[in-house]
Amino acid sequence: MTPGDESVAESARAVHQGASAVRRVEAALAHLAETEPRLHAYLHVRADGALADAAELDRLGPEARAALPLAGVVVAVKDNLVLKDTPTTAGSKILEGYRPPYTATAVARLQAAGALVIGKTNLDEFAMGSSTEHSAYGPTKNPWDVTRVPGGSSGGSAAAVAAGTALVALGSDTGGSVRQPAAFCGVVGLKPTYGRVSRYGLLAFASSLDQVGPLGRRVADVAQVFQVMAGRDPHDATSVEGPPGGPVLDATGSLRGLRVGVVGSQRDQAGPEARTALDEAVVALSDQGAVVSEVDLPHSRYGIAAYYLVAPAEASSNLARYDGVRYGVRGEGQDLAEVYLHTRGEGFGTEVKRRILLGTFALAEGYYDAYYLKALKTRTLLAQDYRAAFRSVDVLLTPTVPETAFRLGEKLEDPWAMYQSDVMTVGANLTGLPALSLPWSVTAGGLPTAIQLTAPWLEEARLFSTAAALEASRAQPWTGPAGEGRGAS
Repeated sequence: MTPGDESVAESARAVHQGASAVRRVEAALAHLAETEPRLHAYLHVRADGALADAAELDRLGPEARAALPLAGVVVAVKDNLVLKDTPTTAGSKILEGYRPPYTATAVARLQAAGALVIGKTNLDEFAMGSSTEHSAYGPTKNPWDVTRVPGGSSGGSAAAVAAGTALVALGSDTGGSVRQPAAFCGVVGLKPTYGRVSRYGLLAFASSLDQVGPLGRRVADVAQVFQVMAGRDPHDATSVEGPPGGPVLDATGSLRGLRVGVVGSQRDQAGPEARTALDEAVVALSDQGAVVSEVDLPHSRYGIAAYYLVAPAEASSNLARYDGVRYGVRGEGQDLAEVYLHTRGEGFGTEVKRRILLGTFALAEGYYDAYYLKALKTRTLLAQDYRAAFRSVDVLLTPTVPETAFRLGEKLEDPWAMYQSDVMTVGANLTGLPALSLPWSVTAGGLPTAIQLTAPWLEEARLFSTAAALEASRAQPWTGPAGEGRGAS
């Protein structure tokens, strides 16, 4: 049995009832050994550590096991989330050899709940990318079709879940980096409300946009993992508490009376396969009693431009710490300026350099008002658009991405075309809203499509209930990339 063959609840229940956690890790490692040569989803496989953690879990008594909601659940973690004494690179040569002295809060909470971390997953360098081709350690490939990208920047995490080497995985989402790869790989991905999950231990890209989010095969799996991770953290001043009780799936599966707004402008931007998926979801919602109407987000067409000013500006500041002096790779030089020059010139990849330069330019004297300040004003207008929309609807529906997974190398030489992959996801980051990508169908070409749900601040429960009802309404049981059956629940 591989991790993808059961739900989080089933996996934990089995361990609560005496099943061996060590056996679960051994099965996951064996499956990983089969899939990794063609996928490259992982940068570091934590075989000894995961087996040791599993053995410790097996030694616990029945009552102690039963108190762990994620007992024996095999998880993977994106390699920009630190794990104590474990290699952490953020997909960059500049951090080669770095072993952090502490663990990220989101990861620590999963481990405290009994989850077993099997490895660190591949990503676009410092989470800057939409295809996982910008990793300094080589690209990850899509389990549905290895000639195509898995999306990014959390492509390794999405591929690991889709391939069944981990039951759930953690990613980070700055402009769509959980939801876009979830869509390309046919898994569920959540970008929580900004602050709902602690960013402590997440290597910063753009601090006002970054958020840690889970990926899984099922809505219930993502909801359960989210409930463990979420909550206030004294190490993160931006973290917030959510509604008491946390997200609970609506057991009735009824959507009667739910007001759903379809963002017409984003439907128009989608390709034919994405539009078909959206239209089918609208029918499914209507069949379950939801009231569907079209809404407008007038400033959403400026979202990509605003994002690619705000995010690089924050990145240019956050990445200044990688100087070759305190940790990571150190370049040689005759003086400090040369050390900085060689360290950053040799340690950072092309896409990271591009974004640092763009962000530094946007913040420069004489350009700040024309670019960065205007982007901030656009961000405010976009937030007002969403608030206005949520006065008349409960949840927004769009495609997650405008197209299915593109081919490896197809957009590497055209950054603007690559950036367009995020056109439907950046809005949730710019406004801090929670959003979820749900796999919907499989095209005639054998690639997954997806839809995206967005809710008001702190309304993850609404996302989960809506997505779970839609998940159950699909005409055919969901299948994994190899065609193996994956039920909706």
